[in-house]
Amino acid sequence: MDVSLKPVAFGLSEAYPNPFNPSTTMNLSVAESGYVSVQVYNVMGQLVATLADGYMDASDYSLTWEAASVSSGVYFITAQTANQAATQKVMLLK
Repeated sequence: MDVSLKPVAFGLSEAYPNPFNPSTTMNLSVAESGYVSVQVYNVMGQLVATLADGYMDASDYSLTWEAASVSSGVYFITAQTANQAATQKVMLLK
């Protein structure tokens, strides 16, 4: 009997803390195994950081963005699979 619990839906939890300095953490739920990309963009749409990029099994993951090397401002964290996406806004205050 397999009693392991797998996520039933893809999702990206709210980052905590938000606003943050210098790091923030969020949970990623992957319902189906496959390619997953989690990237951070600035308000101009430029890629700032990659938190995950590759194959992931169906499970829950904790991701942390260490943003000590970027300036204060608003950023967007986007998680994508082959057919789903989730985006959230975070604010870095230094």
